[in-house]
Amino acid sequence: MLYKSKKRNMGARQLLTLSIASSCLLMASCSNDNPAATVDDAELLTLVSAVGLTGDPTTDRTLPLVTDPKAKLGKKLFFSKGLGGNDDSACVTCHHPSLGGGDDLSLSIGVNATTTDLLGPGRMHDETKAFNDNNSEWDGGPPVPRNAPTTFNIALWDQAMFHDGRVESLGKTKGANGDDGKGIVTPDSDDFTTADPDAGDTLTAAQSRFPITSHEEMRGFKFATPGTNAELRTALEDKLIATGADGWPKHFAMAYSGNTEITHLKIAEAIGEYERSQVFVESPWKAYVEGDNTAISESAKRGATMFFSSIDNGGANCTSCHAGDFFTDEQFHVLATPQIGRGKGVGALGDDDFGRSEVSGNLVDKYKFRTPTLLNVEVTGPWGHAGAYTELENMVRHMLNPVDAIANYDMTQLDANAVLQFENMQANTQLALEQLQANRTNNVSGVHQNVEFTDADVDDLVAFLKALTDPCVKDRDCLAPWIAEGMGNGPDNLKQKAFDVNGDYL
Repeated sequence: MLYKSKKRNMGARQLLTLSIASSCLLMASCSNDNPAATVDDAELLTLVSAVGLTGDPTTDRTLPLVTDPKAKLGKKLFFSKGLGGNDDSACVTCHHPSLGGGDDLSLSIGVNATTTDLLGPGRMHDETKAFNDNNSEWDGGPPVPRNAPTTFNIALWDQAMFHDGRVESLGKTKGANGDDGKGIVTPDSDDFTTADPDAGDTLTAAQSRFPITSHEEMRGFKFATPGTNAELRTALEDKLIATGADGWPKHFAMAYSGNTEITHLKIAEAIGEYERSQVFVESPWKAYVEGDNTAISESAKRGATMFFSSIDNGGANCTSCHAGDFFTDEQFHVLATPQIGRGKGVGALGDDDFGRSEVSGNLVDKYKFRTPTLLNVEVTGPWGHAGAYTELENMVRHMLNPVDAIANYDMTQLDANAVLQFENMQANTQLALEQLQANRTNNVSGVHQNVEFTDADVDDLVAFLKALTDPCVKDRDCLAPWIAEGMGNGPDNLKQKAFDVNGDYL
């Protein structure tokens, strides 16, 4: 049965009450081709309630509408290449709504692309342009070391931003998105336990201050270089001010009660409010939990049973990490997903990525990365911190048994036209697997465990995960309020045009 979405508004939308459970506890008989393998809906609802789900991840949150003045300004800034040092990349370059709030690439191409307005698959780095001042680090592949996380539902994070959590709330108050008065740590902090006075009120605003400082993502290698992050932000302020009275100052005045002053704090706040308006939680799963037993398939119900059941009860224990209504514990875990690309430039081979330990300084955090939310996971791939999995099924198989998944890793799943670095992939990934095994041997709290499964189980889990997709994120017309259309070239004539490889407007 097709799920029909309710009439939508353009702001924060309500997710329904979640609760689920099923008697089909992951036995071989629960296969997709077994018509008798049906699920008792009441039991499934009981199972979900037992693991603490209450429903709406937006409950008790104050969320902006995309039509709010600051969010409207933030959208214009988000789509402007004027915030890029080379005028060739914008926030939306790696986080377009039509591309799942990311860029549909394993590893992002920020500055120095061959075609500036081509986003997503087909976007390539221009090897005729210097990777850095002397081109000494150019190796032919994407310069950005990690996969671009989705901006969808970014307002629902309460603890940390980025794969390694380098922007972190000190209070971690549930429902606050960092806005609890206790401060937010950022890379600009004196240390990773001290609040950054310029972080802004929310985690979302705080994180929006850092893509512009990354040479590979937006800054480039010449603008305000050398220079501190503070000096870069001042240079960007001056750049926006220089557009004149009818340029950016006019648009800031519309968002800030007539005040034309442009500051980096206002820039971050406005971008943050636009991102925080991207709330997409209306899904078939929500409809099912709300009482429509026909909203999801029997396969999805079997997958939900496996997802919410413990390993001892024949399930996959997914909720040990993907907990709560936001489907993440917001903690850091070793998953040993394949390390492709240049990494963060650490390790004996110089192209590994140690994840959380590079922030915390603790060896126990080596190879740990933040648990992603699973809301809309169907459209937010490629998956893994380096985007090594481009098929959701393959990511699921990795989560069920990382060792087997790595042993059977299929390179052909990656974009054949993308230029990716693989030289030390096997060696670096093996080190992560060894760390995972060591954590298991030492009984580290929360360590990932293997799960016995069948191909039918994988199909069911994928069906359940797809039931977490808000139909809006697959509908260009529904996404239109979050896309900068009808703005001409923007306040600085530098709006990101955003086309796909076929020349179609995103």
